[in-house]
Amino acid sequence: MNASSKSGSGKSGSGFKMIVAGGGIGGLSAALGLANKGCTVTVLEQAAQFGEIGAGIQIGPNAFHAMDYLGVGQAGRDKAVYIDKLVMMDATTGGMVAQMPVDEPFRQRFGNPYAVIHRADLHGVLHDACMAHPAITLVNTQRVMGYENTGSGARVATESGQVFEGDGIIGCDGVRSKIREQLTGGDELRLSGHVAYRAVLPIEQMPEDMRWNAATLWAGPKCHMVHYPLQGWKTFNLVATFQTDVSDVGTNEPGTREEILSRFPNVVDRVRKVLETPTEWRRWVLGDREPIENWTDGSVTLLGDAAHPTHQYFAQGACMALEDSVCLADKIEHCGGDLHRAFQEYQAERIVRAYRVVLSSRMLGKVYHAQGVERLIRNSVMGAKTPGQFYDGLEWLYGGTGLNSGLVQTETAA
Repeated sequence: MNASSKSGSGKSGSGFKMIVAGGGIGGLSAALGLANKGCTVTVLEQAAQFGEIGAGIQIGPNAFHAMDYLGVGQAGRDKAVYIDKLVMMDATTGGMVAQMPVDEPFRQRFGNPYAVIHRADLHGVLHDACMAHPAITLVNTQRVMGYENTGSGARVATESGQVFEGDGIIGCDGVRSKIREQLTGGDELRLSGHVAYRAVLPIEQMPEDMRWNAATLWAGPKCHMVHYPLQGWKTFNLVATFQTDVSDVGTNEPGTREEILSRFPNVVDRVRKVLETPTEWRRWVLGDREPIENWTDGSVTLLGDAAHPTHQYFAQGACMALEDSVCLADKIEHCGGDLHRAFQEYQAERIVRAYRVVLSSRMLGKVYHAQGVERLIRNSVMGAKTPGQFYDGLEWLYGGTGLNSGLVQTETAA
């Protein structure tokens, strides 16, 4: 390799040796995409074992498009629950605000279903595929602390003192990414003042009159609750989010029933009954970062939450990471051996779409937590929409416009 080259390692579009920092959904999907294009990939995970914390996530058609491209679409479908609709309820009155069917007309419109899945199940599908791929090596207990561009690629140093070298580095190390911290000089995490409580209930503990085959959001003043079935209808996922001035809430901390109930004082009894049921809650502070115009430094680039962390309100965090992985793999396949160019083209294609999701998620948080006259306007505007109008408004997100790089939408069945 030519150490003086400014365009990368000079390899022929595949055969790159890649280091992926982070073994979450973004890191594993990136590894799978790269390996499928002929790269050899080492994934460095800081935890003692690969796995996912959290509970349920929602998977839109765009994520299924990406999973199909990566070769894990059917495995993911086998783990998912296919809901009938998305529903918004008014938690103050108990009335329905709006609903959007995600049945056959939705699938025909966008080429894939809308589903819900346990985060660990989706991670497991990707993990199994990576374990089975001969070009992927998974390494535990290696927390990446920083990187260095070299004449022939880049290297990362881990907390344990080890150094891993490759032609390129993909920073998939999440919202508190060390790769991003170095690349940007340390841009601040933007705390939203919103705290999310998460729990998973066995199906028999979910009130019978709330066991809906829907992703349901109960919108209240400065708070909301979401529930939907998981794991073949064996469990129900609960997420309760509220606004607070607390700034020191961490990630995956124990929560208390007393705190969660105190934050939902003006909601109907059926909502409070659900919130009273879990014996164990975990809580997360919600934060994102301001959009940046560049997330690439030579042979190093960012992916997923490390590049564009987002609030949960659009249900697109994992979906965007999967899309990133598709785009990155395609750019590397067609880069003519110029890895730096591939990273720049990947960034250019993804940056507007990913940050549109980030900014839209911020706006949705305000919509969900509306109160007073704003609540009345929200209910009126959303309640007047037809399914077709909802679909038109989501065309930019689900219609494949952000996945032009080699991705073919396919008709699939649940």
